[in-house]
Amino acid sequence: MGNPEPPNPQQPAPPSEPPPPPAPAPAPAQESGTPVSPPPGPLPPQPGYVPPPQPTPGYGQPHPGYAPPQQDYGQPQPGYGQPQPGYGPAPQPGYGQPQPGYGQPQPGYGQPQPGYGQPQQGYGQPQPGYGQPQQGYGQPPAPSPGYGQPGYPYPGAPGAPGVPGTPSVPARRTGLIIGIVAGAAALLLLLVCGIGGLVWYRSSNGAGADLSDVVNYRESNPGALTPDHVQEPVSYPMIPPAGGPHFQQWQNCNGDVYTAPIVDENAVHSLEHGAVWITYSPGLTAAGVERLAERVRGQSHMMLSPHPAQNTPISLQAWGYQLAVEDADDERIDEFIRTYRETAAIEPGAPCGGGITTTQ
Repeated sequence: MGNPEPPNPQQPAPPSEPPPPPAPAPAPAQESGTPVSPPPGPLPPQPGYVPPPQPTPGYGQPHPGYAPPQQDYGQPQPGYGQPQPGYGPAPQPGYGQPQPGYGQPQPGYGQPQPGYGQPQQGYGQPQPGYGQPQQGYGQPPAPSPGYGQPGYPYPGAPGAPGVPGTPSVPARRTGLIIGIVAGAAALLLLLVCGIGGLVWYRSSNGAGADLSDVVNYRESNPGALTPDHVQEPVSYPMIPPAGGPHFQQWQNCNGDVYTAPIVDENAVHSLEHGAVWITYSPGLTAAGVERLAERVRGQSHMMLSPHPAQNTPISLQAWGYQLAVEDADDERIDEFIRTYRETAAIEPGAPCGGGITTTQ
């Protein structure tokens, strides 16, 4: 054998064969009579693992009683959509055929009629005198002979100067002046009568009478006017009393005229309700008593009675006010009643009815 050739560094080395796969490890020898242990169980589920849902039993299986489609279902039936023999009315003979002469122009149709569109004789011509001013139209009427001429109205006509019944200008002016003077005189007369009647009315009713002599105990002696209810007789600082303590029951004061004296304590309670109490001395004349009674009868919050202890002929009392007079015709009596009746009440709205009517 010759010497081997040295390796050529320019030539690549032949590829080496891959190593053989490793031999499987020999199974452990089983001893006879020793049981083989089962493989280990499934691994425990990992945290957060959700098992997939299990299909519902019977899902996807045909339902009991389900019938498959019949053969030829959905196929057109023989003769479907074809006209049936005798269906629908038969067309009448000649129906849909053109009628003789239909659509043909009639003789003379559309031809102009003789004279149509031709101007008529005289049509559109102005009539004689049309648009011409008529004689006298729009002209002012001619004045009547003598109208507006000097000397009109003619002598002797109504309204002419010198004709009876025609007032002259100075006469008309005089009548106007007389009417104005007469109206002014009538107005002055009415004014005088009105003033005179008012003065008479006020004087006859005592309106505006002087009440400066009224004693005002509300200012001079208010301590004597305490409105207390008592059960024992009261010694009043004024006679007759004009206010102060009094009994529980009031004297009836709805225009009552008493011919005998009444209890002071009951009468003072009536003054508290707003009554005016007129008293008179037993020496007053019957005519004077009647004159006072005329002012009382039929009047609410009014009463009249004699009072033997008073030292004046007539005395008028309201709560806190008193006036002494000598004569029943004194105009101050009516003025006192108008001024203090009900307005002097310290219990406004209290009644005068329902009280006692007994006398001493």
